Amino acid sequence: MKKGKMAYDINEMPPMKEAIVLAFQHLFAMFGATILVPILVNAAAGAEVLTIPVALVTSGIGTLIYILCTKGRSPVYLGSSFAFIVPVAAAYTKAGIAGAMTGIMAVGLIYVIVAIIIKFAGKDWLEKLLPPVVIGPMIMIIGLGLAPSAINQIGLADGTALEWKVIVVALVSFLVTAIVTTKAKGFFKVIPFLVGIVTGYIVAVCLGMIDFKAVGDATWFSIPKFKILFKDYNLNFAALITIAPIALVTMCEHIGDHTSLSNIIGRDLIKDPGLDRTLLGDGLATFVAGLLGGPANTTYGENTSVVGMTRVASVKVIGMAAIFAIVIGFLGKFTALVSTIPNAVLGGVSLLLYGFIAVNGLKVLIKNQVDFEDSKNIIVASSMLVLGLGGAAISIVSGDLSLTISGMSLAAIVGILLNVFLKGEQKEVATLIVDDTRQVKSDMKKLKNDIKEELTVELKEDIIKAIREEMNKPNKKKK
Repeated sequence: MKKGKMAYDINEMPPMKEAIVLAFQHLFAMFGATILVPILVNAAAGAEVLTIPVALVTSGIGTLIYILCTKGRSPVYLGSSFAFIVPVAAAYTKAGIAGAMTGIMAVGLIYVIVAIIIKFAGKDWLEKLLPPVVIGPMIMIIGLGLAPSAINQIGLADGTALEWKVIVVALVSFLVTAIVTTKAKGFFKVIPFLVGIVTGYIVAVCLGMIDFKAVGDATWFSIPKFKILFKDYNLNFAALITIAPIALVTMCEHIGDHTSLSNIIGRDLIKDPGLDRTLLGDGLATFVAGLLGGPANTTYGENTSVVGMTRVASVKVIGMAAIFAIVIGFLGKFTALVSTIPNAVLGGVSLLLYGFIAVNGLKVLIKNQVDFEDSKNIIVASSMLVLGLGGAAISIVSGDLSLTISGMSLAAIVGILLNVFLKGEQKEVATLIVDDTRQVKSDMKKLKNDIKEELTVELKEDIIKAIREEMNKPNKKKK
């Protein structure tokens, strides 16, 4: 791997003024997505499951845990994961806050267990268990499964009366986000959703859609509403299967993000500090988030883009951004201001956001050249999409025990099992390719010999003709 030309490498520290500015860039890069996750989870669940201050604080704490686990050798920022929006909302509906947080902690433990296995057995088994044909449809289900939520937020659901203010604000938010995504340059290109939210919010203020009373009543300093294990809730495994399987998907995203960052900074992070350490850091961060009532964490591609744009890979800058996130989580007025963002703004941005998630799943299939001429791949992908988007569910009830597997979790389990037990057509295709290649080589060799022989004959005739002409020239002079 080529050495990346970084202005500041992972173990270097820019001057303090420059470092503060760079840290705020990372903060803004992760901010829009991190605060959006609790808002969308609450909208899907119809109740307050997660809060923005806790999400910010656990994001910062999680990043610091990750830095410690990787010994400060990987410039990664951890933020709230979109993959768990629907599962967490479903878990809350089934088993309350205890079920949701127990599921999130279980995800963290799964990461830790996988990290230990990779430490001793390598990572090839994980790639075989979760090939692109399983991961791609899973990511598509995550995005498309959220589509109805965005439609409801912008007021276009069937049977909903149209409100022109809602439509205007949603349209502005959507268009600004789209334009910034496609046209912006520099740092603004990294934060299109944040720009869209701010612009839509300003339009909503101009249309009189915002009530600032809550902001005025809020205090400047406020303790976030942490939900602590054994104090605010006890372990509840009723919804465990609803959340846990998604960990397999986010692990693949984890590997992809670290591979991408490795190419940017010129260091193979999969080898040093090692995938076992990066997964351990991510897993412990998510476990702690569940302990405190926060969302599951994941590596953020937005912050990877900031590293690439600024050419600053300093882990100390990442750590400073994490500290800033924790501090902001305790600012009461800021939290109150964010809570006034109307659904129309969020819906307009979500139209693109959920679509981006789904398209990323499609990109996984295209990038890895998944062969859909192979019947096995068709069966795996189509079964997952129909089960995941169709609302399929399997309930097992035995006495007081009730277990329900539904939606994305069911799709993930079925996809993994089908991929493991179904035999594809790869070997037959490979044999045909080998046979065809041999035939082509044989034909090319024969053609080459024929051409060579024909050229040799023509060359001989030309040489003889030239010699005869030279021999005849003196005879003409004698005459």
